Amino acid sequence: MVNCRKILELHFEGVSQRTISSSTGHSRNTVSDVVHRARRLGVESLNDTMTNPWLEAFLFPEKQALEKGYFPVNWEEVHKELQKKNVTLILLHHEYAAEAREGGKIPYAYRTFCEKYGQYAKKYKLTMPIRRKPGEVMEVDWAGTTLEIMDRSTGEVIPAYVFIASLPYSQYSYVEAFLDMKSTNWLLAHIHALEYFGGVPETLVPDNLKTGVTKALRGEPILNEAYRELADYYHTVIVPSRVRRPKDKASVEGTVGYISRQILAPLRNYQCFHIEDLNQKIFEKLEEINSINFQKRPGSRKKVFEEEEKSYLQQLPQTRYKLTEWKTAKVQLNYHIQVERMYYSVPYDYVREYVDIRLTTDLIEVYFKEARIASHKRLKGEIGQYSTNTDHMPDNHRLYLEHNPENNRKWAETIGPFMTQFVSSILEVNVEKKALNTLSTLRNLSAKYTKQEIEKATETLLEISTNPTVSVLKSILERNKKRKQDQKADINSHGTNSNDYGFVRGAKYFGRDNK
Repeated sequence: MVNCRKILELHFEGVSQRTISSSTGHSRNTVSDVVHRARRLGVESLNDTMTNPWLEAFLFPEKQALEKGYFPVNWEEVHKELQKKNVTLILLHHEYAAEAREGGKIPYAYRTFCEKYGQYAKKYKLTMPIRRKPGEVMEVDWAGTTLEIMDRSTGEVIPAYVFIASLPYSQYSYVEAFLDMKSTNWLLAHIHALEYFGGVPETLVPDNLKTGVTKALRGEPILNEAYRELADYYHTVIVPSRVRRPKDKASVEGTVGYISRQILAPLRNYQCFHIEDLNQKIFEKLEEINSINFQKRPGSRKKVFEEEEKSYLQQLPQTRYKLTEWKTAKVQLNYHIQVERMYYSVPYDYVREYVDIRLTTDLIEVYFKEARIASHKRLKGEIGQYSTNTDHMPDNHRLYLEHNPENNRKWAETIGPFMTQFVSSILEVNVEKKALNTLSTLRNLSAKYTKQEIEKATETLLEISTNPTVSVLKSILERNKKRKQDQKADINSHGTNSNDYGFVRGAKYFGRDNK
């Protein structure tokens, strides 16, 4: 067995490979191979857990497989392949098994393959970032540290909350400050981040904060409706991190700490009076961070993003997403809902039901069990305004609302000129409330009489009376109706006497016609 630990201990102490070969009794090629593999796999120091068997299994995994008769696996190559999109361990195991059988060797079972890969990945932590595929994820979070803005007029210090978005593959980041962490700014921050990156990743990974997740269920969290709409618009998927599991979005957690040190700390004493001024300073610092070279690998965040990751992002839609906000309200007894101290009607059938409200800049839509039941133009200005659609009202409420002088004049015009004159007279002589009560009684006559009968009676009323009233009109209508009924009865009686003769048998029965 190769004494890997002894070789590496001497190597880290600066002993030459020739001396190590003489001291350990291994050939110079063996010593060189151990040192080269340790350097390639990132082993820069030793600890108590790195025993000689552990090091040999780590540095020479193919020997372990050959000793047991299994076809060896190049785990480093597995890591590189997993970097590619749509490549999974199932696919790699299938290819590995096919290659082993072609060579007449025994392949690992899939379960063993995964276990050994997991062990290898835990040991070889420096290769874990390779598994972050370009364009796959954008992790988002609010920074725990806030900045400050001073109100010019009052001198009040207002906190500014910092939003951070990071692409784990390239570590390319976006930072912006807002005056609050409400839903509107949360969505706006996402829009600005996507536009800054110039594309859309496959997945968004936020925390389980209320502006993003309504209910953090273990299996399938319930997303905030406005946040879900944004994801649908940009054709991406939201996968919230597990509760109290910051490692689910380790990249942005690390970026938050880095941004706090590189941006927030230097700006802690910067005095500004407007959020735009503060963000201008943040963007200047952000450009420096994204452009500075990495310490442990070549290139910078910006360079890696532009050369390796940007092409994997989906294209942005041609138009920016229109911000929406969702709320819940209970329909009041007056079949209206209250939104920001304004009132909007819904069909009266939904009184006392809870409805969902979708708010945009200019429009309000009301949904009940995912079906839209009403929409209104958003009211602005003085609070307490009402937006009422008459179609949402019960019939009796709608009739009461429509009972006004203008509608009564229009109704009179449909009857005739004499009724129009009569209605105008009522409105001119009486105060409006009394006139409307009188006209309500007048309009009820249309249920018992035809338009022609009412117009004819009104003509008679205006001819015989200098102070026409509805009661007199009723009397005329009843008298005309009774006269018409009497005339009809006389016609029927005269027709019976002239033709049928009642019960008289007639001359023909008695044989007079034969004479």
